[in-house]
Amino acid sequence: MIFKTDKQTLNDLGILGRQTDNTVYGIFNKTVTSGGAKILEEMFLFPLSNIDEIKKRSRSIAFFSEKKMSFPFSGAMFDFIEYYLSDKDGRSRLTVHEYNLEQKFKSVLGANTQFSKIKKGVVSTLQFVLKFKSFIDSLKSKGFEKKSGCSFFRVKEIIEENGFCEVFSIDDINKLSDKELIKLDHFLRFVWKENILILKKEAYLLDVLITVAKIAEERNFSYALPCERGNNQLEIFNGFHPLLKKAIPNTLNVSSKNNVVFLTGANMAGKSTFMKMVGITVYLGHMGFPVPAEKMKFAVLDGMYTTINLADNINMGYSHFYAEVIRLKRVAEVVGSFNVLVIFDELFRGTNVKDAYDATVAVTDAFASRNNCIFIISTHIVEAGEELKNMRDNIKFIYLPTAMNGNKPEYTYTITDGITDDRHGMLIIQNEKILDILKES
Repeated sequence: MIFKTDKQTLNDLGILGRQTDNTVYGIFNKTVTSGGAKILEEMFLFPLSNIDEIKKRSRSIAFFSEKKMSFPFSGAMFDFIEYYLSDKDGRSRLTVHEYNLEQKFKSVLGANTQFSKIKKGVVSTLQFVLKFKSFIDSLKSKGFEKKSGCSFFRVKEIIEENGFCEVFSIDDINKLSDKELIKLDHFLRFVWKENILILKKEAYLLDVLITVAKIAEERNFSYALPCERGNNQLEIFNGFHPLLKKAIPNTLNVSSKNNVVFLTGANMAGKSTFMKMVGITVYLGHMGFPVPAEKMKFAVLDGMYTTINLADNINMGYSHFYAEVIRLKRVAEVVGSFNVLVIFDELFRGTNVKDAYDATVAVTDAFASRNNCIFIISTHIVEAGEELKNMRDNIKFIYLPTAMNGNKPEYTYTITDGITDDRHGMLIIQNEKILDILKES
């Protein structure tokens, strides 16, 4: 089953984007090969919702982290192999000829460098196969399959084929005879090509796993523990936003008994950052990737939908409020059938206070009746929280406090249980002397 999400969620959380340096994908986008980068992007686009697949990928990454293993190939090697295998011109196939091979290429193709390129392609491909076999043997000796639950069975199957056995018997691949070169070029480019491409793809996957393991070590990410779906369990201990240099860690515990989280706090107190941290951590957990937290445990979900940076839609003629309503309708259609995490930041900010209050209470109450999902809702309308306290017993109330240093508000960015009573909006306006400026002008 595919983990369900959408473009709005990916944009809200900064998962992918044009400016990759400031995205979660950009944190991990350090692969050696371009093929590895493509596989990495696919993983980000399609998180997992199967607990066994999540565990296997997580254990595989943890294995490479524990063993401190490095990717054994260079990106340039793969680039040259790609170029070599892409040459399907039958005229360039090496065959026995009355002239020596190099003369053949000069006379038939008129290219002084064609022969050397094909020879280098043969040698590079052989080096790749030999080194890959050695690396797979090393993984086996270190207990990779037992510890991760994964297997490079297809790689071993290909390498152990009769044709490949001849490759491993070559004494010096840099001193191939004309006869050996003719035979190897024929098999590598025209007989074994599909198998070589499979080996390359498996190597790209290794590139991703090893790269992610290295990033996790550098950034002090941990390996989350996925649990069977159905109990709404979500435990994040000292989670932090991975794109902030000095992120303040926070802890969140959710279960079926409190599957709705109602978050309040003043402007600039850190509500959006906290919600993004939760979303990013859950997203990476479902990818089987290390997460930005000291510890994490989660019940596997079917998907996630967020509304944090929702804009109006001028082309459709939508106001901000109507865009919120359409978004809410989309989420309502999903929560009836799937186990998902829903995050709404500043619900109904696009309408008047009275309607916002009534709608926040009504929608949060309706969400609370859906105990198959997890909901995190933030608002400035603290009165709605007081009303909801009397209506539901499965809502967890938390807030981000503001400490006053004289007339200056200071933010702890640390989650506290309860509902905020901070009302410092007017004080901030006064501190910036906005009214004085307007009076003077």
